[in-house]
Amino acid sequence: MLRLLSIRSFVVVDTLDVEFDAGFSVLTGETGAGKSILLDALGLLLGDRFELRQLRPGAERAELAAAFDLGAQDAARDWLAAHELDSGAELLLRRVLDAQGRSRAWINGRPATLAQLAEVGALLLDLHGQHAHQALSGAEAQRALLDGFGKLRPLADELAGAWRAWRDATERRDAAAANARASAEERERLADRQHDLNALALAPGEWEELSSTQRRLANAAGLIDATAQASAALAEGDDALASRLAQLIHRLTQAADLDPALCAVVELVTPAAIQLDEAARSLRDYQRRLDLDPAELARVEARLGAIHDLARKHRVRPEELQALQQATAQRLQELDAASDAAALDRAVDAALARYDALARKLSTGRAAAAKSLAVRVGATMQELAMAGGRLEIALPPEAAPTSHGREGVEFRIATHPKQPVGPLGRVASGGELARVALAIHVAASDVGDIPTLVFDEVDTGIGGPVAATVGRMLQTLGARRQVLCVTHLPQVAAHADHHYRVAKTGDGDKVSSELAHLASTARIDELARMLAGSAITSKTRAHAKELYEQHRRGSAA
Repeated sequence: MLRLLSIRSFVVVDTLDVEFDAGFSVLTGETGAGKSILLDALGLLLGDRFELRQLRPGAERAELAAAFDLGAQDAARDWLAAHELDSGAELLLRRVLDAQGRSRAWINGRPATLAQLAEVGALLLDLHGQHAHQALSGAEAQRALLDGFGKLRPLADELAGAWRAWRDATERRDAAAANARASAEERERLADRQHDLNALALAPGEWEELSSTQRRLANAAGLIDATAQASAALAEGDDALASRLAQLIHRLTQAADLDPALCAVVELVTPAAIQLDEAARSLRDYQRRLDLDPAELARVEARLGAIHDLARKHRVRPEELQALQQATAQRLQELDAASDAAALDRAVDAALARYDALARKLSTGRAAAAKSLAVRVGATMQELAMAGGRLEIALPPEAAPTSHGREGVEFRIATHPKQPVGPLGRVASGGELARVALAIHVAASDVGDIPTLVFDEVDTGIGGPVAATVGRMLQTLGARRQVLCVTHLPQVAAHADHHYRVAKTGDGDKVSSELAHLASTARIDELARMLAGSAITSKTRAHAKELYEQHRRGSAA
C-alpha cells in the first residue's frame, strides 16, 4: 500500500509530504486547489510522460517520491528480486524532472527506466480517471481479474506451463526438419570419424606407453654402451673405482691400527664402497634387461605413426583421441534422436493434447466466471447512475494456442440502454469509466491483487442517493484494499476513513497548494463547505455533522 507521497517544486506545490493509511481516504478542496496534482505526481512516478508546464515556475527541477509497504505483495517482491532491486519490506520510487525536460528515475535507490517504473507500479497501484493510465482497460489486466474472480489462476498457470512445453516440442521438431540436410551431412562426417577411431582401437594410456617404449628402444644401443662403460669404470679391472676404494680402505684400516684416530675416516669411507658395489650390481641387472630389438622398435614406431596421422587428420592432439571418440559417439546419439521424426511428432501431439485438455477446462471456467461477474457488475452499474448499463465479457477465440489459453478476454460495456457495447476504454467517459472500474473492483474485491486503488472523477454527473452509494461502495472496497478518491461530493467524503483537504494559498507568483489531514471537527467543517460553499450556516453544519455521523465506518446506519 502507498505509505508516503513526497512532492517538491511540482506545478503549484512547493513542498508537500503526505502519509497515507490503510482503508478509504478522500481528497477534497475547492476547484483549482490542486487535488489533481497529487494524481499527476503519482502518474509520473508510475512512468507517465513529463511536461515542462508541470515544473513549478522559477524552479530548476521537481522531485517526486513515493514509498510503498509491500506487505504480502508477492508479485511486486518477485519483480524486484528478478531485477535485483529487492530491499525488504518497502519499495521507494523516485523521479527527478529538470527545466531542460530531462527526467531520471530510481527504484530503491537504483537507476531505473520509465518502463520499469510502469511495470512495478502496475503491481502496486491502479489509477482510474479521465487523465489517468487505466490498467483495467488492458487485456492482460482484464484476463487476470476474470481468472482471479473465477479462482482459475492455478489452472491458468498450469496451462501456461503446458503451452511452453508444447512450444518447446514444436521448436525441436521444426528445427530438426529445417536442419535435416545439415544433420545428415554432419552425421556422415561423424560416422567416418567414428569408423576411423574404431579401426584404430586406441587403448586407454596406449599413446603414453608407446611413446615411453619408443624412446627406450630407439636409444637402446646408446644405453648399452653407456651402461657398459659405467660398469667397467665401477667394478671391472684393477683400475676400477671399487678396486681402488677397497685398496684405500685396506691401507687406512692398517694405519688405524697404529693410530685409532683414523678409525673415524674408515667409517666414513666404508659406506661408499658398499654403494659402489650396489651401483655395479644394478648396472649389470639393467644390462641384462636391455633388449636391442629392431623389429619391436619398428612395430612401436608404426603404431605411433598411425595414431599421430589420425590425430592430425581430425585436428586434435594424440592424447585427445579417446575423448574425441566419446564425444563423437554421444553426438551421433543426439543426431539419431533428433532425426526421429515420428518420435518428435509424438512429443508435439502429446504436449498439445495436454494443453488442449487444460485449455478446455479453463475455457469452461472462464465462461462461467464471465457470466457471473458481468451480472454482478451490471447490477452495481444500475446503482451508479448508469441505468440500463451493462457489462459483457467476451471470450473471442484465438487463432492459435497461446500462453493464456484458446481465447482472449475483453470487457465490453454500455453505459445506457441504447448504447451498443464496446471496449471498456473507448466507450465510457472519464467519470463513467471510473464508476465502471469501481463496480468491477467491488464485484471482484475478494480476489484483486493490486493493493492501492485511486479514483478520480468517480462522482462526475451524479449526486444524492447515487453519490451515497458510491461512498458506500468505496468504503466497502476500503475494507480490503487501500482506496484513494478525489471527490467534490460530501456524500462520498462522509464515508471515508481518512479525509485530506487540499487548499491553495498565496496569490500572484507565490501561489501554492497545501494538504491537511482533517480530524473529526475539521471534517465536519469541510463537509459543510462542500454542502453549502462559503455560506455556511448552523443548519448546514448540523447537516454535515449528521452526514458524517451517519456514514462513517462502524456507525449504526
